[in-house]
Amino acid sequence: MKAEILRLTRAYSEAMHKANRPGVENAHAFTPGVSTVPYAGRVFDADEVEAAVGSTLDFWLTLGPEGEAFEKELAQWMGVKHSLLVNSGSSANLVAFSALTTHKLPAHRRIQPGDEVITVAAGFPTTVAPILQSGAVPVFLDNNPVTGNIATDRLEEAFVPGKTKAVMLAHALGNPFDVGTVLEFCRRHELWLIEDNCDALGCTYSMPVERAKALGFTENSPGIPSNGTHITRYTGAWGDISTQSFYPPHHLTMGEGGAVNIVSRPPLKSYAESFRDWGRDCWCASGKDDTCGKRFAWQLGELPQGYDHKYIYSHLGYNLKPLDPQAAIGRQQLRKLPAFIEARKRNWEILRSGLEDMGEFFEFSLPTHATGWTSGGGFDWDSTHCRTDCSWFGFMLRVKAGAPFTHTDLARNLDEHKIGNRMFFGGNLLRQPAFVQLRKDRPESFRVVGEMRGADEIMRSALFLGTYPGLTGAMLDYEIECVKAFVKSVKSK
Repeated sequence: MKAEILRLTRAYSEAMHKANRPGVENAHAFTPGVSTVPYAGRVFDADEVEAAVGSTLDFWLTLGPEGEAFEKELAQWMGVKHSLLVNSGSSANLVAFSALTTHKLPAHRRIQPGDEVITVAAGFPTTVAPILQSGAVPVFLDNNPVTGNIATDRLEEAFVPGKTKAVMLAHALGNPFDVGTVLEFCRRHELWLIEDNCDALGCTYSMPVERAKALGFTENSPGIPSNGTHITRYTGAWGDISTQSFYPPHHLTMGEGGAVNIVSRPPLKSYAESFRDWGRDCWCASGKDDTCGKRFAWQLGELPQGYDHKYIYSHLGYNLKPLDPQAAIGRQQLRKLPAFIEARKRNWEILRSGLEDMGEFFEFSLPTHATGWTSGGGFDWDSTHCRTDCSWFGFMLRVKAGAPFTHTDLARNLDEHKIGNRMFFGGNLLRQPAFVQLRKDRPESFRVVGEMRGADEIMRSALFLGTYPGLTGAMLDYEIECVKAFVKSVKSK
């Protein structure tokens, strides 16, 4: 019966979900000006639908065998020690940060209320929210508007001995931040590095072998084999702990979902797992008992000897697990991830080439360490000999100050033509109502180092178009055509 149900499930999906196939396979009719061009969306086929239905028929529901398998497969793919599934990327950031607040860490490494964490002003709010929610103090540095990432020139100025405990940064729109500089800073001052990799799954960062070895990496480190001159790892595999989002716009999807990646320190897994799973001290998976072999032999806190380890709580935690059918979907998506990454790169290049003659009006993004783009898909690079390979989340445009239109004018026009677009998330978060109010209520709750000129420029001038794998050639051509037509119409006025 199950086999017949799954056979019919595939047939149904193949008939009903044509529009969700990858762009290169998509036979779904596109009518310019009538059909919507999403900035992002779900890309899947019958494999994911069959996996979801099959897991639901098994009716484990809570995180179980599919989740366990996906966690292992994701960790292996990324080259990290462990991955823990959670119910969203925001939850992943909360769990990752919370893991570094545990009393089980040495006192000088533990992040406690009042300690400081360096971050960046422009981005998505839930990169920063866990810092505040844990009682720590975010210290904001400016963005480089060309890359969207942190401007690293004031890291030392932001550091306060004894108070600064970590750096928490996102790789902006699938563009790695300057991992080399940030990691050297963290190693020098014994700080945690938390990589928000939610928009960047599949990006790589390369640095010369000797520089990487000085940071503790070897040519035999898990991940991408060294080519003899550079050590290359996926983003999310350089810091101490990292996060993923599997919300539909992201590089792969579980519907809702995310992950916390433990890069190289196994104890962080049990801390993160505890915060994810109600704060309990026990590490047994749901539905399993006594994997430690001494379930009734523990004495912790002021509990009596032998109190059931399944109900001992070492942290004030949450319940942030996803469902097993979601993990079944994620496993199928992971198998498609290499093709998804290549599609994102290809779509970015199509947009960049197509809008090249718009340089009078737009500033274009560059990968970190790149100094210029060359037609045909190449980049010129800086003298650090570090390289980035971007799995682009979006194609960012910044409207030049002298242009006869604003980014809001462009966004409104694109919206009228049914072309999905987004601002660079929250822009300068310090201008958001929540932070303006926080500054009034508790001015000591965050600190700002330097002027936020780059973050303000991003806020006032930037938007991004989609690069996701569901875009077809016709959709991308239509986007380019509409941007050019808009610029032409404004110029002629």
